Amino acid sequence: MCRGVVLCFVGLLIFSVTAIAQPQYGFRISFTDKGGTTHSLSNPLGFLSQRAIDRRTAQGIAVDSTDLPVSADYMDSVLTLTGAKLHMTSKWFNYTVILLYDSSKILTLQSKPFIKGIEYMAYYPAGLHKPAKNTQPTAGNDTFKLPLKTTGTDAYYGVTYLQNSIVCGDYLHDIGWKGQGKIIAVLDEGFANVNTAPAFDSMIQSGRLIDQYNFGDASTNVFANGMHGTTSLSTMAGNLPGTYVGTAPYAEYALYTTEIGGSEQHLEMDNIMAASERADSLGADVITISLGYDVFNLPDLSYSLKYADIDGKTTIAARAANTATSKGILFVASAGNEGGGTWNYILTPGDADSAITIGAVGLDKVPAPNSGYGPNAAGHIKPDVCMVGVRAYVMSSGAPYTSSGTSWATPQLAGWAACLMQASGNFTPYEIRTAIQKSANLYNNPGNQLGYGVPNFCYALELLNVKKLPKLPNANEWITAGPNPFNNKLSLRAYNEKKGTLEIVVTDISGKVIYSETSPADSGLQSLSIDLPDLARGVYFLKASTEDKRQVLKLLKD
Repeated sequence: MCRGVVLCFVGLLIFSVTAIAQPQYGFRISFTDKGGTTHSLSNPLGFLSQRAIDRRTAQGIAVDSTDLPVSADYMDSVLTLTGAKLHMTSKWFNYTVILLYDSSKILTLQSKPFIKGIEYMAYYPAGLHKPAKNTQPTAGNDTFKLPLKTTGTDAYYGVTYLQNSIVCGDYLHDIGWKGQGKIIAVLDEGFANVNTAPAFDSMIQSGRLIDQYNFGDASTNVFANGMHGTTSLSTMAGNLPGTYVGTAPYAEYALYTTEIGGSEQHLEMDNIMAASERADSLGADVITISLGYDVFNLPDLSYSLKYADIDGKTTIAARAANTATSKGILFVASAGNEGGGTWNYILTPGDADSAITIGAVGLDKVPAPNSGYGPNAAGHIKPDVCMVGVRAYVMSSGAPYTSSGTSWATPQLAGWAACLMQASGNFTPYEIRTAIQKSANLYNNPGNQLGYGVPNFCYALELLNVKKLPKLPNANEWITAGPNPFNNKLSLRAYNEKKGTLEIVVTDISGKVIYSETSPADSGLQSLSIDLPDLARGVYFLKASTEDKRQVLKLLKD
């Protein structure tokens, strides 16, 4: 990677400007300070939303000089002297990226006292900031059955039931946490058909798509450039009860296109920085990205990363993730799908120290062969945890279908994390990440591909020590029933240490049996729902028993 003014000009002037092809050259220009700013730390509403300020206040995070925008005076000088097109600015690291048709114009900045450094870092033979082209979705051929709608079961979640229940995420939904009031920023390739597909209509119609920007095209058109972001988003925002329900179906979303098709270049990591800053200013709670980088083919392959570069703090993308975290945002990143290949390792920004990095497993909790390996180059355990990314169900414009990769595992966790955050607005990203790590099944024996393993969000919630919550089943109280008082439906959650059978009997106060059922019981935590006949108001008893346990619950009919 080119660093510093001197190194960046080596070989630069051999480029010729061709008027016909209209290529553009990208330069990253760092400033010495933020001189001449009209903004003040005493008035943060001039550059941050109230929601962003509130998030920091709740976590005890001060607004500081990194939050101040880049100097407008310096930017005016740069653009005037070079005749460049502005691509982005970073207030956190005080730099800008500009695009030039004539690369020699960058020499006009060489002696300016406010310029700290100049890096040549992108080349687009046909230019950038062109109108996006909408693309058609490509769906798989998997079939699925359309079940009846019953909350808390596979009949409610449809095809996502197993990938949701394997991490006990459905428990968060059962107690009413489905992402309400939380903002998730999604950084991806493109979001074709999100504005028209039925899976997202509740998000659109209720106004929960609150921001959108395409950093590649410098436009607000994110409903283009591909389907990768659409399917990633579906694992969280998809909301078709009975067919497909994502992990945070009632959250608010900001959609940012950061990937640029046709080549892999460092500028795409600058897009991640710009999108992260925009998400921060908006007041986002979670950022999730299902993109990762190692090889860069333009300006040439020498710009590619080495393993030493993925040390958690060096790349622009990793620095964006770490800084977003320091501002109070949980940054969720993909481990990548390079496992077993020439590269083999995790990608950036998945290497970031502060990110929670996600690998892929199947429903059997066996890692996907190509899920990226850690640790990062500094020796930190990566990935942190794994989610279902082998034949995970996603949606685009039609029926659900399966697709495999860490791209689908990552946003699932981001959605559940947003639901966890509903417990309290004061949890820091570190506290959320730590609870998720400690809840995972391999926490005491982490590995290079599974990290700490597959999380359990029931246990993560318990670790956060949230008060005034429904008690989770345990050895002394292994089954719960609710709501209580009830109407005609009861949702049960039972914890079984081993497989067997579960017998449920409901009686009235005289002992008359009004409902009974015996069903297979798997080991672990499971949910079931029962429909009761119309009953008179009063007291009833639910008797639950397995081969080695028995419990009686008192219920009140409303």
